[in-house]
Amino acid sequence: MEPQKQPAARPVRGMVDNRRQPRFKLEVKITINSRTCGLLQGHTLDISESGISAMLRIEVPLGELVELEFTLPFGHVVLYALVRQKRAFRYGFQFVGLDSAKEIIQATCRQLAVEQTLGES
Repeated sequence: MEPQKQPAARPVRGMVDNRRQPRFKLEVKITINSRTCGLLQGHTLDISESGISAMLRIEVPLGELVELEFTLPFGHVVLYALVRQKRAFRYGFQFVGLDSAKEIIQATCRQLAVEQTLGES
């Protein structure tokens, strides 16, 4: 499958990270559907196979299960995630029950890993 439009992508540097999967810079629009806050708009900062971070203008409670919707180079993604971290307006979301979105997210991370390697050469 050929990506139609490439989002900006590069590895996130200088961050302490306890994740097992690397994260990659990814800037796309994201919609968050929260039971407590309603429908929110934001933009992503980075992605890994296990989660995504985004900038939001409205506070979302830590631990809440939310629905995320965004578009990656290999397709549109709608999935659930837990709100795991908050630093000012930056939120970290952990994917839950990826199912159909898993292949799209994995393909995107593989593509970003290649771009990262080529960019460092």
